[in-house]
Amino acid sequence: MTSTVPASLTRTAEGSALQAVLLDMDGTLVDTEGFWWDVEVEVFADLGHRLDAAWRDVVVGGPMTRSAGYLIEATGAVIDLEELTVLLNDRFEKRIGRGVPLMPGAARLLAELAAHGVPTALVSASHRRIIDRVLDSVGHHHFALTVAGDEVARTKPHPEPYLAAAAGFGAEPGRCAVIEDTATGVASAEAAGCRVVAVPSVADIAPAPGRAVVPSLEHVDLAFLKGLVTGKR
Repeated sequence: MTSTVPASLTRTAEGSALQAVLLDMDGTLVDTEGFWWDVEVEVFADLGHRLDAAWRDVVVGGPMTRSAGYLIEATGAVIDLEELTVLLNDRFEKRIGRGVPLMPGAARLLAELAAHGVPTALVSASHRRIIDRVLDSVGHHHFALTVAGDEVARTKPHPEPYLAAAAGFGAEPGRCAVIEDTATGVASAEAAGCRVVAVPSVADIAPAPGRAVVPSLEHVDLAFLKGLVTGKR
């Protein structure tokens, strides 16, 4: 976990009940979920295997070890998990070197959070090397704290990543708004006790108590996030 959190950022933003906003990366902040699937298809093609499109819903949003392990088992590919993880990360890093598109509404939301001094973190199941490459494009300055999947003992869907982010800000999980695009990420955030906005990227996510579902980040602003935490939306 990397953090540049000054003491002032651990205070409640503008005295509201909202203490911090925690964002997922792939498919939430940046339009890269399709990149991951393309990379998986390419790597397994090199290994002599064709991926079934139905498997995409299984691996989306999950940690690398789970997704890669599932695909090894599903295809019967003769490769160990560590070697496959390196191949996938190498191919993905090369892919994002050509540019990383932001999701609709992401730039506007990040600017609004910064303008109001809202502590903001990036919480991803991707490895540190991938997060840093994405942020080279998006801008490291948007996030006072980042949590990578290979920096926690248990990544999503376990609550540890979001608990670590909240603790890094000195915030109560129940006063943190999380923005996620997959069921795996939503499960992680809700298990941590956070309030969640789901913006589904590949598979549908149903509304639930303490959870809002919207079609894109264009429907999310600071007032929306404050209302989510206070229960006034």
